[in-house]
Parts: sequence; structure tokens; C-alpha cells
Amino acid sequence: MDLTSKLFSLGSSRYSGVLPLGCSLIGLTVCTWASFHFGQGFAFSGFLYLVLVVLAALYGGFWHATIVSIAAAACLNYFFVPPIFSFVNSPANWVALGAFEFTALVISRLSLHAQLRATEAIAERRDMERLYETSRRILLLDTSEEAGNALTSLIREIFGLKMVQLYDALSGATYQSGAGPQGAESQARDAYLLGDDTYDEATRTWSCVLRLGERPVGGLALDDTRMTKLAATALASLGGIALERVRALERESHAQAARQTEQLRTAVLDALAHQFKTPLTIARTASSGLLALGGLSELQTELVTDIDEQAAKLDHLASRLLRAAMLESEEFQPRRERLSFSRLIDSTISKLDPADRERIRVSAPRREVPIFADRGLILTSLMQLVDNAIKYSEPESPIEITFEVTAAEVILKIRSKGLVVSLQERERIFERFYRAPETHHLPAGTGLGLSIVKKIVEAHHGHVWADGETDYGTSFSLALPAARAS
Repeated sequence: MDLTSKLFSLGSSRYSGVLPLGCSLIGLTVCTWASFHFGQGFAFSGFLYLVLVVLAALYGGFWHATIVSIAAAACLNYFFVPPIFSFVNSPANWVALGAFEFTALVISRLSLHAQLRATEAIAERRDMERLYETSRRILLLDTSEEAGNALTSLIREIFGLKMVQLYDALSGATYQSGAGPQGAESQARDAYLLGDDTYDEATRTWSCVLRLGERPVGGLALDDTRMTKLAATALASLGGIALERVRALERESHAQAARQTEQLRTAVLDALAHQFKTPLTIARTASSGLLALGGLSELQTELVTDIDEQAAKLDHLASRLLRAAMLESEEFQPRRERLSFSRLIDSTISKLDPADRERIRVSAPRREVPIFADRGLILTSLMQLVDNAIKYSEPESPIEITFEVTAAEVILKIRSKGLVVSLQERERIFERFYRAPETHHLPAGTGLGLSIVKKIVEAHHGHVWADGETDYGTSFSLALPAARAS
């Protein structure tokens, strides 16, 4: 609708009653009587009539002002243009009528502009108040119920809409509050797929994209509304933020539950490891004593030797459990010193069997940058990584150990041929007691080694990760902060 149409419709609709027009004509009658009674001329009377036309245009609209203009021109012609008391056409009469009508048109348009701006300002203020109320109540949403249903009901209640529909792209679910027009079942999803905000004038429906920053996360449909595009897009942004907030709270709740579970598991393992230590020590002492005394038959010696070896393995496992529990402790602090990765690797290799030692290929940079770390802990992590490479690689295949120095880190990489850990398993293998499916047919392990390596490296503000090479094998990289020169 253009401005002239609004002018006519607004002027005729707001003051279409007889009373406003009657008041205007009564005012015209009074002005005519007063001017004629006191002997005023054409100019003075025309000025009074012009004032009446302005008031009629301002408060009554274009049509009222037009009627008053015609009546005023007739009064001027009959009472103030010679010969008086007759309707004789004259140029002055036509000029007056044109001036009155032009004034009516201009004032009506200016009045309409002001009224429209005032109406828009009131609507925008109302929308802003509703948006504020929506954002405030979003913070109070009960996260125990379905977020989509709660959000659509909240928006529909605050904005007084017939229907609100929300599509969550992450879950693929559609939520709706209220009844919409026929065929509105997928409006929110269509808005997300089209990636654009649209308004249907016929159904007065906004279809907006839910965005989190620049990233679309869903769609929102608002039925039977006259809200501005700014308000509709702002409401869609609030919807996206609300969904993300609910997800963040869920992730936080799950993470807190996982932390509590991990703490409980660590405490239980710590207690069990301590309980195992004493009987294992007694069992190893007894088996070692029997072997030292001698006098056993061949079968007895073999059985006692098996007992001693298995007790040693259990003792080693209990020690690793205790070490893992120690790394979980909040009071744990590494004893740092300046160390060389190459010397740590040499110390690790020296503890290997001669056959395994022959497989190691070390490539160190000419100018090595030291690290600042706990010697015992780093040796433990290196020994675990090298042991894994030996255990899960092809027999007699080379194991490559290389160094890389960056501006802030020293990176050690252990590469072996054989097992290729799949991409989706490369994070999980660092979880406690987890073993990748690819390793189930290989030598058994406890599932503790890599989790201990990760804890040690993180305690030194470093990071460890795995990479797979198709048709070759898996490599493990360990990065620790370089020691700054003092």
C-alpha cells in the first residue's frame, strides 16, 4: 500500500463519524458569521478558513479537509466576493479553493507520516520489550523438560501468536505450539533449508533461520504477526542461543557426572591397588624363597616359577594403578628440570632387550632444544610408547624415533609398521582401560598405558596424539614445551 492510499484510508477510517465533520462545519459557520458581522473582508476570512482546513486535515484526515475546503470556498464566494449573496464564479474563488485543497493534501500527508512513524515506534518499542522479556525468561527455562517445546510455548505466550514452530537442525526435531494454517507443518524446516528470512503478507507469517553467529542451526516460523524484520530475526537469534545454552548445560551436566564417576573409580582403584600390594609381596617372597631353597622337583620348580612370574605381573599392574591414581591427585606436581629428549630416549632404549634394541632407529636434530620436565615421569611415558610400538608392530620391522623443534615445542614422534588405528579410535585409545578393536587379536594389555602417558604429558602442559598411515602403521607424537633460555 503506497502513501496516498494510506492517506485516504487512514483519514477516512479514523474519523469517519458524523460528529468530527459536524464540529468542523460548525466552526466554519461560526467563523463566517463573525467575519461577516464585524465587516471583515476576503483576506481575513480566507485566513480563518485556512486555519480550519489545516485543523481538519491534521485531526480529521484528507476527506474531512476536502469537505471543509469546498464549504469554505463556497462561503467566501457567497459572503465575501462581490456581488455578495450570490455564487458568481471568480478567479479569487478558484484560487482560494486550490489553496485550501493543496493545504489539505500537504497537511494530511505530513500528519500521516507522523502517525505512521509514531505507530512504528510504538510497535518497535513493544517488540523490544517482548524481546527483553523473552531473553529474561529464556534464562529461567526449566532444562528438565524438552527445550524446543518450552521455547515455542514461551514465544507464543509473550508475543500473542497463533502458532510458533521451531526446527532443530542438530536433532532433526520439529516443535510446535498452537495451530497454524494448513500446510504449515514444515515451515520452520523449509526456512532452514532455504537459508533466508521471508515474510508472507497473505498469512502474516515470518519464516526465519535460527543462527548462532553466522552458522545456521535451525528454523523458526511465526504465524499471524506484524512484527518487523529486525524483531523477527532478533527473536530467531534468541532461539538459536537458547538451544545452544540448553545443550551447553547438558554437556556440563554430563561432564560433571563423568568427572564424579572418574573420581570414584580412581579412588576405588587406588584402594584396591594398595590392598593388592601386601598379599602380592608376601606371595612373591614365598615363591622366591621356595626357588632359593631348592630341593624341588622339575614340575614343582615350574609351578613355583609360574606363580612368581604372575605375581610379579600383578605387582607391576598394581604399581601402575597407583601411579595413575597419583596423576589424578590435585596435589600432584611434577619435579621439573632441564632435560634432553635424546638422552631420555637413550636411557629408554638401554632398558630394552637386545633384540628390540636393534629395531630402534633414532634421528635427532643437530641443535637440540631442552625441555623442562620430570625425568622419572617422562621416562615412564617414553617407555610406554616404545613398548607399545614393539608390541603392536610387525616383528623385526624398524621403529623410527624422530625429533622436531618448533618455536615453542619439542615434538617426539615414534613411528612403527603394522597396526593402523582407525580415525574414530585415535582419541579413545587414550582413555583408561580402553583398547581399540583392532588390538583384540594382538598381545593383551591393561588399557592403562596410554592413559598414563596422556596424564603425564598434560601435567607438563603438553599434548600427545596418534596418527595412522594407510597401508603402513600408526605413529604416536608427544609434544612438550621447550625450556626457555634463562
